[in-house]
Amino acid sequence: MSEATDLIAILRESADEDVVFAIGRLIGDGMDRHLCRINALAFAEKNGFDEEKTIAAFLHAASIGLFDISWNVLCPGCGGVLDTNTTLRTMRQEEYVCSLCAAGYEPTLDEMVEVTFTVSPRVRRIAAHNPEDLPPLEYFRQIYWSSGVDLPEDDYASVVENFIIETVELPPGEKAILSIQLPEEFVVVFEPMTHAVQFLNVKGEPTRERQALSVIIDRKHLHNQSLEMHPGPLRVAFENRTNRRALPSIFIAGEELHEVLRKRRPFLTAKRILTNQTFRDLYRTDTIEIDQRLKITSLTFLFTDLRGSTELYERVGDLAAFDIVRTHFRVLNDIVATEAGAVVKTIGDAVMATFPTPDRAVAAALRMREAMRDLNEARGREDLLLKIGIHEGPCIAVSMNERQDYFGQTVNIASRVQGLATSQSIFATNAVISDARAAEVLDQAKVTPVSKGAMLRGVASEMALYVIP
Repeated sequence: MSEATDLIAILRESADEDVVFAIGRLIGDGMDRHLCRINALAFAEKNGFDEEKTIAAFLHAASIGLFDISWNVLCPGCGGVLDTNTTLRTMRQEEYVCSLCAAGYEPTLDEMVEVTFTVSPRVRRIAAHNPEDLPPLEYFRQIYWSSGVDLPEDDYASVVENFIIETVELPPGEKAILSIQLPEEFVVVFEPMTHAVQFLNVKGEPTRERQALSVIIDRKHLHNQSLEMHPGPLRVAFENRTNRRALPSIFIAGEELHEVLRKRRPFLTAKRILTNQTFRDLYRTDTIEIDQRLKITSLTFLFTDLRGSTELYERVGDLAAFDIVRTHFRVLNDIVATEAGAVVKTIGDAVMATFPTPDRAVAAALRMREAMRDLNEARGREDLLLKIGIHEGPCIAVSMNERQDYFGQTVNIASRVQGLATSQSIFATNAVISDARAAEVLDQAKVTPVSKGAMLRGVASEMALYVIP
């Protein structure tokens, strides 16, 4: 553990001390499974930590080699992991199919891609570093189910046994035969490593005659139509045609299973990571390939610009004006980061930032305006007159000019909205103001938005805008 101790000492220099202590304790004393695909939000909740500080600590820890980051594509139905990537660059499929749910999904970064952290094998070896050696039930718990499925901690095995009929470990190229008693239920034969599946609709009169089923496990056999069978004895012949161990399992897809899968908890999404300032600072050029287009169904954009900056340079000179503008950038960056956002880029005196939700952007905008007033008061001049525009909607994450960026009409509208704002004003669209949590932020600030319709360049019809006075 000497290397872990050294890395923890390095981590203390860049991350919250309490979070670092908890991470060190987890690495030193935690159970193996608790160090596999760590859910940073669940870790924060369990320890009573601020989520943003916790995310930042895990990102810093990964950057120095304490953890490996995993980008997992999830089935929104069952919560299973459909694909695992060490970086977003390798997430290439336009559609992912969950054979267990018999459904296909177009991946979005909002809720279909989770980001988890697994302790590095050079820091501490855990069982999940060799997933093919995990027992079947532990493979499901640590590898197949996502960190957003809130599986029972202490009585996991007994809960799962309520719906599992049989499991078997099948080495590559081997065959096995299972004899089971089919209940009058909807039964699923599922192999979690290849996602091979067979559905059995068991109904009708019970039979004493032995029924037979042959299941071939390979990468091509992913989903069959449901087979109808009668309650009674069944002989299942498995053949593993892959070059790795298979874990065929037979279980009842009834209320007990659904009760387990219904229990969900928040998890760290790819969208939230991409709009995290620490991530952008640490992994600035290591996110998306230039030809990738990754969809996000909802992201909030905030644009700012300084009014009268040209006159400022003329009045106080380049050097003094540069110092003033740089101070303004530093203050805005700090506010964006503390509101769970990230600065995407600066263009002249303007800032483009993203936030996971509208309420965070509204809170940041109010703080920005107040901060500029404080700076102006300290200087005794109205030099920093900030114009702010906010909009929320779908977009795509792209790579432009060797950095991660965003593209789409939502981005265009947010920029146009900022262009309508006057000095010290905040303009927001109805998508932002109608958000319940954003409304709470405004209510707590005792601010009432004023409706103002406007035509925006590139938008065919008039948009409902609001001035936040």
